[in-house]
Amino acid sequence: MSQSDKKRRLIIVSNRLPLSLKKVDGAYESSISSGGLVTALSGVRNSTNVRWFGWPGTNIEDPDERKIAAAALADKDAVGIFLDEKLAHSHYNDFSNGIAWPTLHYQSGIPFNEDAWKSYQRVNSIFAETIAAEAQPGDLIWVHDYHLLLLPLYLRARLKEKGMTHCAIGFTLHTPFPAEDFWRALPVQRELLQGVLGCDLVGFHTDEYRRNFVECCSRGLDVRVSGGGDEGIQRVEYEGHTVGVGMFIVGIEPQKFTDGLRDAREVQRRVEELEERYAKKVLILGVDRLDSTKGLVQKLQGYDYFLQHHPEMKTRVVLIQVAIPSREDVKEYQDLEREICTLVGKINGEHSTPDGTPIIYIHHSIPFTDLTALYRISDICLITSRRDGMNLVAAEYVACQKDRYGVLVLSDLAGAASFMGTGSITFNPSSAQQLSDSIYKAATMSGEERKRGYESLEEFVTTNTSAKWGEKFIKILSEYA
Repeated sequence: MSQSDKKRRLIIVSNRLPLSLKKVDGAYESSISSGGLVTALSGVRNSTNVRWFGWPGTNIEDPDERKIAAAALADKDAVGIFLDEKLAHSHYNDFSNGIAWPTLHYQSGIPFNEDAWKSYQRVNSIFAETIAAEAQPGDLIWVHDYHLLLLPLYLRARLKEKGMTHCAIGFTLHTPFPAEDFWRALPVQRELLQGVLGCDLVGFHTDEYRRNFVECCSRGLDVRVSGGGDEGIQRVEYEGHTVGVGMFIVGIEPQKFTDGLRDAREVQRRVEELEERYAKKVLILGVDRLDSTKGLVQKLQGYDYFLQHHPEMKTRVVLIQVAIPSREDVKEYQDLEREICTLVGKINGEHSTPDGTPIIYIHHSIPFTDLTALYRISDICLITSRRDGMNLVAAEYVACQKDRYGVLVLSDLAGAASFMGTGSITFNPSSAQQLSDSIYKAATMSGEERKRGYESLEEFVTTNTSAKWGEKFIKILSEYA
């Protein structure tokens, strides 16, 4: 980026703003979260002025109150896109999470809802109108995730109407992108592809997802594709507009966990407490959002198989499973939670001994202090995703295991397996036998094997940080401006 461009504006767009909005004494206060994209983009703040656009997470009907709320958001360099409650629900729950999410994660038999599709189109249009009204010539605009697949095309049209042709638009998908024969089952797949191709640069977490997207474009639209080039970016030309498509490896900030373990007394105290409590156990940790894509049912079934076939391990192992609540108002998620609770009860009922139970199930979010301590003391981290965009739990676990050499047991269907398969024990989560064998191998692995595998994982995690991910994407996007 040239010296003159050092303070170019960067507009970040996500369905939900990364902050909380709270009403206090008739006024509104907002506070930025410390995770996700905020952390990932901390490295580009020195060279850009960042503004966030998104839904603030609450419906404010009164125009005067909206102005007060908007002022509070502006103090944090954020612009709230306020939506009618019914429209927001239909866009987010009915289409984004009810149709787009399962399709992107290879779930079949998803019923299509025309009203939900209209809501999805309308919300993407509202986002486009709001951003175009605020954008300035030369801005970089970075759109995130499956809630806003139509936004690049809509936004480009609005900007063109204003005569602004020098705003580079980027898009990053944080989920998998499925193979063409699965994707085309979605009735509006062409419209969604056209929406994404409205931008200048598209980023995916793995090369598989990138290839799937390009193949879908090749078969579903009249495009011309040219190969790799610098930075491994493919070119997809559609209706006179050329889009760069590439893989950008997202990561975490390992230093956050290193600092927590080293400097936070509360974390150190929890590590000592938990180490003493589980001193004689092989501790297996699972940390997942409660969603069918995370393979929690398969994890429990595989763990049950392991206990049945290795009864000598019953008094030696314990699985601590953190299942973070998700979409608790949706029947399918309620049914899943009940199924998991039933399985936990069955396994504990059959395999408990006077020395304890084989599963500790936690169905609520836990504070960073406890999470970091659990990452630190666990001998094994078990990830059983049936499909996952990346799964950064794998990286967080590795960041907390320096000099302890914990073992990562990783589903080969998680995006992370594309990069962290070497150094991990990988398996297919649909096979209870494979899952059981992987746990047993991890629990009985020699110290030298553990160390060798861990060092490979540590190099990947410390090299591919979230800051480097953000900087690389912005650097390439700026070349399109």
